[in-house]
Amino acid sequence: MSFQAYLDNIKAKTGKTPEDFKKMLEKAKLLKPDMKATDLVKWLKENFDLGHGHSMAIWAVFKQKGWVSDPAKKK
Repeated sequence: MSFQAYLDNIKAKTGKTPEDFKKMLEKAKLLKPDMKATDLVKWLKENFDLGHGHSMAIWAVFKQKGWVSDPAKKK
């Protein structure tokens, strides 16, 4: 499955885009630059019944857009 297919499936299942998830996390005061992937995965699982792979696709968008820090870039 392509990366875009993951995002398309998430949109079809939840009606949400990565930007929508970001806004929801900001409103709940849960989004922080040092947020961990495990925190996002847990939140997506509990609130949207997303699995690990789909949640990690959202995490990848968050890192790519700079909404969370990328530990790999800190070295």
